Amino acid sequence: TGDQRHAGKHSRVISAFRSVSGDEGVSVGSAVREQHGRDESVHICRPPDVVVFPRSVEEVSALAKICHHHQLPMIPFGTGTGLEGGVGALKGGVCFSLRKMEQVLDLHQEDFDVTVEPGVTRKGLNSYLRDTGLWFPVDPGADASLCGMAATSASGTNAVRYGTMRENVLNLEVVLADGTVLHTAGKGRRPRKTSAGYNLTNLFVGSEGTLGIITKATLRLYGIPESMVSAVCSFPSVQSAVDSTVQILQAGVSIARIEFLDDVMINACNRFNNLSYAVTPTLFLEFHGSSKSMQEQVSITEEITRDNGGSDFAWAEDEETRGRLWKARHDAWYAALALRPGCKAYSTDVCVPISRLPQIIVETKEDLIRNNITGPIAGHVGDGNFHCLIVLDPNDPDEVQRVHSFTERLARRALAMDGTCTGEHGIGLGKRALLREEVGPSAIEVMLGLKASLDPKNLMNPGKVL
Repeated sequence: TGDQRHAGKHSRVISAFRSVSGDEGVSVGSAVREQHGRDESVHICRPPDVVVFPRSVEEVSALAKICHHHQLPMIPFGTGTGLEGGVGALKGGVCFSLRKMEQVLDLHQEDFDVTVEPGVTRKGLNSYLRDTGLWFPVDPGADASLCGMAATSASGTNAVRYGTMRENVLNLEVVLADGTVLHTAGKGRRPRKTSAGYNLTNLFVGSEGTLGIITKATLRLYGIPESMVSAVCSFPSVQSAVDSTVQILQAGVSIARIEFLDDVMINACNRFNNLSYAVTPTLFLEFHGSSKSMQEQVSITEEITRDNGGSDFAWAEDEETRGRLWKARHDAWYAALALRPGCKAYSTDVCVPISRLPQIIVETKEDLIRNNITGPIAGHVGDGNFHCLIVLDPNDPDEVQRVHSFTERLARRALAMDGTCTGEHGIGLGKRALLREEVGPSAIEVMLGLKASLDPKNLMNPGKVL
Protein backbone atom coordinates (compact mmCIF):
# COMPACT_ATOMS: atom_id res chain seq x y z
CA THR A 1 0.00 0.00 0.00
CA GLY A 2 0.95 3.66 -0.28
CA ASP A 3 1.37 3.85 3.52
CA GLN A 4 3.87 0.99 3.56
CA ARG A 5 5.79 2.49 0.64
CA HIS A 6 5.87 5.81 2.52
CA ALA A 7 7.12 4.10 5.72
CA GLY A 8 9.77 2.25 3.73
CA LYS A 9 10.98 5.46 2.10
CA HIS A 10 10.96 7.19 5.50
CA SER A 11 13.21 4.56 7.09
CA ARG A 12 15.54 4.51 4.04
CA VAL A 13 15.94 8.29 4.30
CA ILE A 14 16.58 8.10 8.06
CA SER A 15 19.31 5.46 7.58
CA ALA A 16 20.87 7.59 4.85
CA PHE A 17 20.94 10.56 7.28
CA ARG A 18 22.45 8.33 10.00
CA SER A 19 25.20 7.17 7.67
CA VAL A 20 26.16 10.85 7.28
CA SER A 21 25.70 12.25 10.80
CA GLY A 22 25.75 9.17 13.03
CA ASP A 23 22.89 7.91 15.21
CA GLU A 24 23.14 10.80 17.66
CA GLY A 25 23.06 13.27 14.75
CA VAL A 26 19.51 12.33 13.67
CA SER A 27 16.40 12.67 15.83
CA VAL A 28 12.77 11.72 15.19
CA GLY A 29 11.68 12.09 18.85
CA SER A 30 8.59 14.24 19.24
CA ALA A 31 10.07 16.49 21.96
CA VAL A 32 13.09 17.38 19.80
CA ARG A 33 10.88 17.91 16.75
CA GLU A 34 8.51 20.20 18.69
CA GLN A 35 11.45 22.19 20.02
CA HIS A 36 12.62 22.81 16.43
CA GLY A 37 9.18 23.70 15.06
CA ARG A 38 8.82 27.04 16.81
CA ASP A 39 10.66 30.27 17.54
CA GLU A 40 9.71 33.12 19.91
CA SER A 41 6.86 34.33 17.69
CA VAL A 42 3.11 33.85 18.12
CA HIS A 43 2.98 31.44 15.17
CA ILE A 44 1.93 27.93 16.14
CA CYS A 45 4.53 25.15 16.37
CA ARG A 46 5.00 23.33 13.04
CA PRO A 47 7.42 20.48 13.84
CA PRO A 48 9.62 18.96 11.12
CA ASP A 49 9.52 15.18 10.46
CA VAL A 50 13.21 14.79 11.32
CA VAL A 51 15.91 16.93 12.95
CA VAL A 52 19.53 16.46 11.82
CA PHE A 53 22.56 17.82 13.69
CA PRO A 54 25.39 18.14 11.14
CA ARG A 55 28.95 18.78 12.41
CA SER A 56 30.53 20.23 9.26
CA VAL A 57 29.74 21.81 5.90
CA GLU A 58 30.51 18.45 4.27
CA GLU A 59 27.75 16.83 6.33
CA VAL A 60 25.31 19.67 5.55
CA SER A 61 26.04 19.20 1.85
CA ALA A 62 25.64 15.40 1.99
CA LEU A 63 22.37 15.70 3.92
CA ALA A 64 21.09 18.33 1.46
CA LYS A 65 21.83 15.98 -1.45
CA ILE A 66 19.70 13.27 0.20
CA CYS A 67 16.85 15.75 0.80
CA HIS A 68 17.12 17.04 -2.76
CA HIS A 69 16.99 13.50 -4.19
CA HIS A 70 13.86 12.68 -2.15
CA GLN A 71 12.34 16.18 -2.58
CA LEU A 72 12.22 16.83 1.17
CA PRO A 73 11.89 20.41 2.48
CA MET A 74 14.93 21.75 4.40
CA ILE A 75 14.65 24.27 7.23
CA PRO A 76 17.80 25.73 8.85
CA PHE A 77 17.68 26.30 12.63
CA GLY A 78 20.10 28.40 14.72
CA THR A 79 18.97 29.37 18.22
CA GLY A 80 15.20 29.52 17.61
CA THR A 81 15.02 33.15 18.77
CA GLY A 82 13.42 34.53 15.60
CA LEU A 83 10.21 36.57 15.82
CA GLU A 84 8.45 35.82 12.52
CA GLY A 85 7.83 32.06 12.49
CA GLY A 86 10.78 31.49 10.16
CA VAL A 87 11.62 27.98 11.44
CA GLY A 88 8.20 26.32 11.24
CA ALA A 89 8.13 23.24 8.99
CA LEU A 90 4.98 24.18 7.04
CA LYS A 91 5.33 21.17 4.74
CA GLY A 92 7.13 18.85 7.14
CA GLY A 93 10.60 17.80 6.04
CA VAL A 94 13.99 18.09 7.65
CA CYS A 95 15.21 20.65 10.16
CA PHE A 96 18.98 21.29 9.99
CA SER A 97 19.88 22.21 13.58
CA LEU A 98 23.31 23.80 13.24
CA ARG A 99 24.32 24.20 16.88
CA LYS A 100 27.02 21.49 16.74
CA MET A 101 28.96 23.64 14.26
CA GLU A 102 30.31 26.11 16.80
CA GLN A 103 33.84 26.94 15.74
CA VAL A 104 35.26 30.45 15.54
CA LEU A 105 37.67 30.21 12.61
CA ASP A 106 40.26 32.50 11.04
CA LEU A 107 40.39 35.46 13.38
CA HIS A 108 42.52 38.17 11.72
CA GLN A 109 42.98 40.80 14.42
CA GLU A 110 45.08 43.08 12.25
CA ASP A 111 42.42 43.00 9.49
CA PHE A 112 39.40 43.32 11.79
CA ASP A 113 37.62 40.21 10.53
CA VAL A 114 36.64 36.73 11.71
CA THR A 115 34.78 33.71 10.30
CA VAL A 116 32.20 31.86 12.39
CA GLU A 117 30.07 28.74 12.04
CA PRO A 118 26.30 28.84 12.68
CA GLY A 119 26.50 27.54 16.27
CA VAL A 120 28.45 30.64 17.35
CA THR A 121 26.22 33.27 18.99
CA ARG A 122 26.88 37.00 19.27
CA LYS A 123 27.72 36.77 22.99
CA GLY A 124 29.86 33.67 22.35
CA LEU A 125 31.89 35.54 19.72
CA ASN A 126 32.37 38.59 21.92
CA SER A 127 33.49 36.43 24.80
CA TYR A 128 35.99 34.71 22.44
CA LEU A 129 37.26 38.17 21.39
CA ARG A 130 37.52 39.39 25.00
CA ASP A 131 41.31 39.81 25.14
CA THR A 132 41.83 41.08 21.58
CA GLY A 133 40.51 44.64 21.98
CA LEU A 134 37.96 43.85 19.25
CA TRP A 135 34.20 43.28 19.32
CA PHE A 136 31.24 42.57 17.07
CA PRO A 137 28.62 45.23 17.77
CA VAL A 138 25.39 43.95 16.15
CA ASP A 139 23.14 43.10 19.10
CA PRO A 140 19.55 41.88 18.72
CA GLY A 141 17.78 41.32 22.06
CA ALA A 142 18.42 37.57 22.05
CA ASP A 143 21.79 35.84 22.14
CA ALA A 144 21.19 34.73 18.58
CA SER A 145 23.26 32.65 16.16
CA LEU A 146 25.39 34.99 14.01
CA CYS A 147 24.54 33.04 10.84
CA GLY A 148 20.86 33.23 11.82
CA MET A 149 21.32 36.98 12.27
CA ALA A 150 22.74 37.11 8.73
CA ALA A 151 19.77 35.08 7.46
CA THR A 152 17.28 37.61 8.86
CA SER A 153 19.43 40.72 8.33
CA ALA A 154 19.17 41.40 12.05
CA SER A 155 20.36 44.49 13.90
CA GLY A 156 19.90 46.02 17.33
CA THR A 157 20.79 48.97 19.50
CA ASN A 158 24.20 49.66 17.92
CA ALA A 159 23.06 49.85 14.30
CA VAL A 160 22.85 53.65 14.23
CA ARG A 161 26.67 53.71 14.56
CA TYR A 162 27.86 50.31 13.27
CA GLY A 163 25.20 49.28 10.76
CA THR A 164 23.15 46.06 10.51
CA MET A 165 24.19 42.57 9.39
CA ARG A 166 23.99 43.80 5.77
CA GLU A 167 26.94 46.15 6.34
CA ASN A 168 28.95 43.72 8.45
CA VAL A 169 29.05 40.45 6.49
CA LEU A 170 32.03 40.17 4.12
CA ASN A 171 31.49 36.64 2.81
CA LEU A 172 29.21 33.63 3.32
CA GLU A 173 29.57 29.92 2.75
CA VAL A 174 26.14 28.59 1.75
CA VAL A 175 24.88 25.10 0.93
CA LEU A 176 22.32 25.28 -1.89
CA ALA A 177 19.26 23.04 -2.31
CA ASP A 178 21.15 20.42 -4.35
CA GLY A 179 24.10 20.27 -1.92
CA THR A 180 26.38 22.59 -3.90
CA VAL A 181 28.68 24.63 -1.63
CA LEU A 182 28.82 28.30 -2.62
CA HIS A 183 31.20 31.00 -1.36
CA THR A 184 29.35 34.22 -2.10
CA ALA A 185 32.48 36.40 -2.44
CA GLY A 186 34.87 33.62 -3.50
CA LYS A 187 36.47 31.06 -1.19
CA GLY A 188 38.48 32.62 1.65
CA ARG A 189 38.14 36.17 0.31
CA ARG A 190 37.72 39.00 2.81
CA PRO A 191 38.56 42.38 1.30
CA ARG A 192 37.09 45.46 3.04
CA LYS A 193 35.40 46.39 -0.21
CA THR A 194 34.72 44.91 -3.62
CA SER A 195 32.94 45.79 -6.83
CA ALA A 196 33.33 42.34 -8.37
CA GLY A 197 30.15 40.99 -9.93
CA TYR A 198 26.70 40.67 -8.45
CA ASN A 199 26.42 41.15 -4.69
CA LEU A 200 25.63 37.51 -3.84
CA THR A 201 26.61 37.95 -0.19
CA ASN A 202 23.77 40.40 0.39
CA LEU A 203 21.36 38.29 -1.65
CA PHE A 204 21.68 35.68 1.12
CA VAL A 205 21.70 38.21 4.00
CA GLY A 206 17.99 38.50 4.76
CA SER A 207 16.96 35.46 2.67
CA GLU A 208 15.62 33.65 5.78
CA GLY A 209 16.71 30.16 4.69
CA THR A 210 14.72 30.29 1.44
CA LEU A 211 17.75 30.22 -0.88
CA GLY A 212 20.30 28.11 1.00
CA ILE A 213 21.74 27.12 4.37
CA ILE A 214 24.43 29.46 5.69
CA THR A 215 27.31 27.36 7.09
CA LYS A 216 29.92 30.11 7.64
CA ALA A 217 29.90 33.89 7.86
CA THR A 218 32.92 36.17 7.61
CA LEU A 219 32.23 39.24 9.72
CA ARG A 220 33.69 42.70 10.11
CA LEU A 221 34.99 43.49 13.60
CA TYR A 222 35.60 46.84 15.34
CA GLY A 223 38.07 48.14 17.89
CA ILE A 224 36.59 48.53 21.36
CA PRO A 225 36.32 52.32 21.86
CA GLU A 226 38.69 54.00 24.32
CA SER A 227 35.70 55.04 26.38
CA MET A 228 31.96 54.41 26.45
CA VAL A 229 29.43 56.28 28.57
CA SER A 230 25.67 55.87 28.75
CA ALA A 231 22.99 58.26 29.91
CA VAL A 232 19.27 58.28 30.61
CA CYS A 233 17.10 61.30 29.90
CA SER A 234 13.34 61.59 30.51
CA PHE A 235 10.95 63.85 28.60
CA PRO A 236 7.55 65.45 29.11
CA SER A 237 6.11 63.90 25.92
CA VAL A 238 6.72 61.31 23.21
CA GLN A 239 7.02 64.14 20.68
CA SER A 240 9.81 65.92 22.61
CA ALA A 241 11.85 62.71 23.06
CA VAL A 242 11.61 61.74 19.39
CA ASP A 243 12.18 65.32 18.19
CA SER A 244 15.41 65.31 20.24
CA THR A 245 16.56 62.14 18.48
CA VAL A 246 16.04 63.61 15.03
CA GLN A 247 17.87 66.82 16.00
CA ILE A 248 20.82 64.91 17.54
CA LEU A 249 21.30 62.98 14.30
CA GLN A 250 20.84 66.09 12.17
CA ALA A 251 23.52 67.84 14.26
CA GLY A 252 25.96 65.14 13.09
CA VAL A 253 26.62 63.66 16.55
CA SER A 254 28.02 60.17 15.90
CA ILE A 255 26.01 58.63 18.69
CA ALA A 256 26.50 54.89 19.29
CA ARG A 257 23.06 54.04 20.64
CA ILE A 258 19.88 56.06 21.04
CA GLU A 259 16.87 54.10 22.26
CA PHE A 260 13.37 55.35 22.96
CA LEU A 261 11.11 53.78 25.60
CA ASP A 262 7.60 55.10 26.20
CA ASP A 263 6.03 55.43 29.67
CA VAL A 264 4.40 51.96 29.51
CA MET A 265 7.72 50.36 28.52
CA ILE A 266 9.72 52.17 31.22
CA ASN A 267 7.17 51.08 33.81
CA ALA A 268 7.49 47.45 32.64
CA CYS A 269 11.32 47.65 32.71
CA ASN A 270 11.29 49.19 36.20
CA ARG A 271 9.11 46.36 37.51
CA PHE A 272 11.01 43.58 35.73
CA ASN A 273 14.50 44.79 36.67
CA ASN A 274 13.79 46.49 40.04
CA LEU A 275 14.76 49.92 38.68
CA SER A 276 13.32 53.32 39.48
CA TYR A 277 13.41 55.43 36.31
CA ALA A 278 10.80 58.19 35.97
CA VAL A 279 7.71 56.76 34.25
CA THR A 280 7.69 59.15 31.28
CA PRO A 281 8.93 58.89 27.67
CA THR A 282 12.68 58.25 27.94
CA LEU A 283 15.85 58.07 25.85
CA PHE A 284 18.73 55.70 26.65
CA LEU A 285 21.88 57.06 24.97
CA GLU A 286 25.43 55.85 24.57
CA PHE A 287 28.57 57.61 23.33
CA HIS A 288 31.73 55.85 22.08
CA GLY A 289 35.08 57.46 21.35
CA SER A 290 38.11 59.11 22.86
CA SER A 291 37.58 61.20 25.99
CA LYS A 292 38.08 64.37 23.95
CA SER A 293 35.62 63.56 21.13
CA MET A 294 33.06 62.45 23.70
CA GLN A 295 32.99 65.76 25.58
CA GLU A 296 31.89 67.50 22.41
CA GLN A 297 29.25 64.87 21.52
CA VAL A 298 27.83 64.98 25.04
CA SER A 299 27.61 68.77 25.26
CA ILE A 300 25.77 69.08 21.91
CA THR A 301 23.38 66.28 22.93
CA GLU A 302 22.69 67.78 26.36
CA GLU A 303 21.91 71.14 24.79
CA ILE A 304 19.42 69.59 22.34
CA THR A 305 17.63 67.49 24.98
CA ARG A 306 17.43 70.47 27.36
CA ASP A 307 15.88 72.63 24.60
CA ASN A 308 13.23 69.91 24.19
CA GLY A 309 12.33 69.87 27.88
CA GLY A 310 14.44 66.81 28.72
CA SER A 311 15.63 66.11 32.27
CA ASP A 312 19.27 66.29 33.33
CA PHE A 313 21.23 63.23 32.18
CA ALA A 314 21.58 60.36 34.66
CA TRP A 315 25.05 59.03 33.79
CA ALA A 316 26.27 55.42 33.73
CA GLU A 317 30.05 55.42 33.29
CA ASP A 318 31.40 52.28 34.94
CA GLU A 319 30.86 48.99 33.16
CA GLU A 320 28.52 47.54 35.78
CA THR A 321 26.05 50.46 35.76
CA ARG A 322 26.14 50.57 31.93
CA GLY A 323 25.57 46.82 31.85
CA ARG A 324 22.49 47.18 34.07
CA LEU A 325 21.07 49.95 31.90
CA TRP A 326 21.42 48.01 28.63
CA LYS A 327 20.28 44.76 30.21
CA ALA A 328 17.04 46.58 31.08
CA ARG A 329 16.69 47.58 27.40
CA HIS A 330 17.58 44.12 26.06
CA ASP A 331 15.09 42.50 28.46
CA ALA A 332 12.23 44.70 27.16
CA TRP A 333 10.55 41.69 25.48
CA TYR A 334 10.46 39.72 28.74
CA ALA A 335 9.50 42.82 30.74
CA ALA A 336 6.52 43.39 28.43
CA LEU A 337 5.45 39.73 28.77
CA ALA A 338 5.56 40.07 32.56
CA LEU A 339 2.86 42.81 32.36
CA ARG A 340 0.31 40.07 31.66
CA PRO A 341 1.46 36.66 32.92
CA GLY A 342 0.24 33.75 30.82
CA CYS A 343 -0.12 35.89 27.69
CA LYS A 344 1.91 35.89 24.46
CA ALA A 345 3.86 38.79 22.97
CA TYR A 346 4.02 39.95 19.37
CA SER A 347 6.51 42.59 18.29
CA THR A 348 5.84 44.92 15.39
CA ASP A 349 8.94 46.13 13.52
CA VAL A 350 8.26 49.07 11.22
CA CYS A 351 11.02 51.46 10.18
CA VAL A 352 10.59 54.90 8.57
CA PRO A 353 12.85 57.78 7.45
CA ILE A 354 13.87 59.49 10.71
CA SER A 355 12.08 62.79 10.02
CA ARG A 356 8.76 60.87 9.95
CA LEU A 357 9.39 59.15 13.26
CA PRO A 358 7.72 61.66 15.62
CA GLN A 359 4.50 61.53 13.59
CA ILE A 360 4.29 57.73 13.30
CA ILE A 361 5.04 57.10 16.99
CA VAL A 362 2.48 59.66 18.17
CA GLU A 363 -0.20 58.23 15.82
CA THR A 364 0.63 54.66 16.87
CA LYS A 365 0.36 55.54 20.54
CA GLU A 366 -3.10 57.07 19.95
CA ASP A 367 -4.16 53.96 18.00
CA LEU A 368 -3.07 51.65 20.87
CA ILE A 369 -5.00 53.66 23.46
CA ARG A 370 -8.09 53.96 21.24
CA ASN A 371 -8.23 50.18 20.69
CA ASN A 372 -7.39 49.20 24.27
CA ILE A 373 -4.25 47.23 23.30
CA THR A 374 -1.33 46.65 25.71
CA GLY A 375 1.62 47.68 23.54
CA PRO A 376 4.64 49.26 25.21
CA ILE A 377 6.89 50.96 22.64
CA ALA A 378 10.67 50.57 22.47
CA GLY A 379 12.65 51.72 19.50
CA HIS A 380 16.03 52.02 17.83
CA VAL A 381 14.98 55.54 17.02
CA GLY A 382 18.36 56.50 15.54
CA ASP A 383 17.42 54.25 12.59
CA GLY A 384 13.75 55.22 12.50
CA ASN A 385 12.91 51.68 13.70
CA PHE A 386 10.59 50.98 16.63
CA HIS A 387 8.70 48.06 18.16
CA CYS A 388 5.30 47.80 19.82
CA LEU A 389 5.66 44.82 22.12
CA ILE A 390 2.02 43.81 22.07
CA VAL A 391 0.96 41.48 24.86
CA LEU A 392 -2.20 39.56 24.07
CA ASP A 393 -4.27 36.60 25.19
CA PRO A 394 -4.13 34.15 22.24
CA ASN A 395 -7.37 32.53 23.48
CA ASP A 396 -9.40 35.73 23.17
CA PRO A 397 -10.49 35.87 19.50
CA ASP A 398 -11.72 39.46 19.82
CA GLU A 399 -8.37 40.66 21.15
CA VAL A 400 -6.45 38.65 18.54
CA GLN A 401 -8.53 40.32 15.80
CA ARG A 402 -8.01 43.82 17.27
CA VAL A 403 -4.25 43.25 17.42
CA HIS A 404 -4.16 41.89 13.87
CA SER A 405 -6.00 44.95 12.51
CA PHE A 406 -3.72 47.24 14.51
CA THR A 407 -0.52 45.65 13.11
CA GLU A 408 -1.84 45.93 9.53
CA ARG A 409 -2.71 49.62 10.09
CA LEU A 410 0.73 50.27 11.57
CA ALA A 411 2.54 48.59 8.66
CA ARG A 412 0.49 50.52 6.09
CA ARG A 413 1.11 53.75 8.01
CA ALA A 414 4.88 53.06 7.70
CA LEU A 415 4.59 52.22 3.99
CA ALA A 416 2.65 55.46 3.41
CA MET A 417 5.63 57.31 4.95
CA ASP A 418 8.11 55.66 2.53
CA GLY A 419 9.20 53.14 5.18
CA THR A 420 9.26 49.34 5.52
CA CYS A 421 7.06 46.79 7.30
CA THR A 422 10.17 45.21 8.87
CA GLY A 423 13.41 46.87 9.93
CA GLU A 424 15.14 43.84 11.45
CA HIS A 425 12.90 40.83 12.19
CA GLY A 426 12.23 39.70 8.63
CA ILE A 427 9.14 38.69 6.63
CA GLY A 428 8.79 35.06 7.74
CA LEU A 429 5.18 33.88 7.60
CA GLY A 430 3.07 36.85 8.56
CA LYS A 431 4.23 39.69 6.31
CA ARG A 432 4.28 38.11 2.85
CA ALA A 433 1.34 40.19 1.60
CA LEU A 434 2.92 43.34 3.05
CA LEU A 435 6.18 42.57 1.23
CA ARG A 436 4.32 42.64 -2.08
CA GLU A 437 2.74 46.00 -1.18
CA GLU A 438 6.12 47.33 -0.12
CA VAL A 439 8.28 46.39 -3.12
CA GLY A 440 5.63 46.05 -5.86
CA PRO A 441 4.87 43.26 -8.35
CA SER A 442 7.98 43.69 -10.53
CA ALA A 443 10.35 43.29 -7.59
CA ILE A 444 8.38 40.23 -6.40
CA GLU A 445 8.70 38.72 -9.91
CA VAL A 446 12.48 39.21 -9.78
CA MET A 447 12.62 37.62 -6.29
CA LEU A 448 10.55 34.65 -7.52
CA GLY A 449 12.93 34.30 -10.47
CA LEU A 450 15.97 34.22 -8.16
CA LYS A 451 14.25 31.67 -5.93
CA ALA A 452 13.39 29.46 -8.93
CA SER A 453 16.95 29.64 -10.23
CA LEU A 454 18.59 28.65 -6.90
CA ASP A 455 15.86 26.33 -5.60
CA PRO A 456 13.75 25.09 -8.54
CA LYS A 457 12.03 22.38 -6.45
CA ASN A 458 11.06 24.88 -3.71
CA LEU A 459 12.70 22.79 -0.96
CA MET A 460 14.46 25.54 1.02
CA ASN A 461 12.22 26.75 3.86
CA PRO A 462 9.08 26.65 1.70
CA GLY A 463 6.21 29.03 2.45
CA LYS A 464 8.36 31.81 3.92
CA VAL A 465 9.09 35.33 2.60
CA LEU A 466 7.46 34.92 -0.86
